[in-house]
Amino acid sequence: MPQAPKYKKPLRAFRCLDLFAGAGGFSEGFRQAGFHTVAATDIDPSAGGTYVHNHHKHGTKFVLGDISDRRIKEELFETVRDVELDAVIGGPPCQGFSQVRNHNRLINDPRNKLYRHYVSVIRTLRPRTFVMENVPGLENLAGGAVRDQILEDLAIDNEYRVECRVLDAAAFGVPQNRLRILFIGVRRDLELAPLFPESQFLGSLPFLERRPNGDRWKYRHGKSSETVRSLAKLLDPDNAQLVTVEQAIGDLAWLNPAEKLVRKPSNEAIAYESKALSAYQKARRAGSTELFNADVPSIREDTVLRLRSIPQGGNFRDLPPELATRYLSDKKWGPELGRETLSRKYFFAYRKLHPRHFSWTLNTKADCVFHYGKPRALTVREFARLHSFDDTYHFPAGDRHSRYRQVGNAVPPLFAKAIGQTLASILTQADKAKQLALAL
Repeated sequence: MPQAPKYKKPLRAFRCLDLFAGAGGFSEGFRQAGFHTVAATDIDPSAGGTYVHNHHKHGTKFVLGDISDRRIKEELFETVRDVELDAVIGGPPCQGFSQVRNHNRLINDPRNKLYRHYVSVIRTLRPRTFVMENVPGLENLAGGAVRDQILEDLAIDNEYRVECRVLDAAAFGVPQNRLRILFIGVRRDLELAPLFPESQFLGSLPFLERRPNGDRWKYRHGKSSETVRSLAKLLDPDNAQLVTVEQAIGDLAWLNPAEKLVRKPSNEAIAYESKALSAYQKARRAGSTELFNADVPSIREDTVLRLRSIPQGGNFRDLPPELATRYLSDKKWGPELGRETLSRKYFFAYRKLHPRHFSWTLNTKADCVFHYGKPRALTVREFARLHSFDDTYHFPAGDRHSRYRQVGNAVPPLFAKAIGQTLASILTQADKAKQLALAL
């Protein structure tokens, strides 16, 4: 497979359109790679509010609404009517592409039809390149039929060369194992093949092993010849090529949960109480002197008791039987449903991060992971750090759940930056070839 040449800053700002933009992670990464996002769209007003707050200053027009609505699509087309788009970027909502056993249900899920609206935009605007991001499971779902159908649709009657590849964002400086499939297309008149971001760590990322420790368990890094060099990079706080959880959020360990349930998140800034402790933290602070989105949700007594029994890097499997009882204190919560123990589904909330490893893939729930050192959930800011957002990127819109969802649904900016740099290398080659042809 062709590899992207070493990245060089583009000679001009390439122009892109961001579909299903959410809170703007894709746009932010492409901005860092030298792109200007002309316009973006999403149906979620809270995510849209966050997007506008962070990208309006860059001159991006945000269109709020359902892309399947003809009026919304026309407004979007009018915004870019006189612009030659270098790229269309986006990730159609992926819930319908999640792993399920019923393949017929997968193919017919109405949520999976949204990618066809992405295709229709490509067909109408004919950008020079595009990238579509989604969950990795669809590569093999229905025996690969879903992937093949998407590749065929995105080819737009063979006008584009399209290829797909599954990559892990952790290999690009994101402190999170986050596998995603990328569909990259290049218009055939550019006479160039699709390229994908390259990392020296792909295929050699460190991993954790679960080992017996008396009557308990412990988690430590597995050893293999492939991971020796990458593990040394991961554990070096002065190296930001691979980043641990502690290197990402260790300077925020002083934050504590609210004593009472507070449903409305704070938009107030607070002062840092610790200096940056790693190269990654210094980079993410990005010169900021104030910390936003740093209020910690309150936590239930039962949850605290369970978390204290789980080792760093552990999860529901490490709970002793007596802590699997549904109620551990007199402060009952939720419907009993006739069960005396927690359901297996609920166990998946009890995942304690390991400080010297990557985070698990963040989803849209505040309790999808817990702090490695304190029995508490993470703040939205810590979520954002694990997603590689700078501290200057604020999430001011929506309720607490919405803000976690905005981060969890976003493309990590550092991963998006690597993708953007790869597309920029393709576009730069095309521009140079065109200039050479005109000079002859």
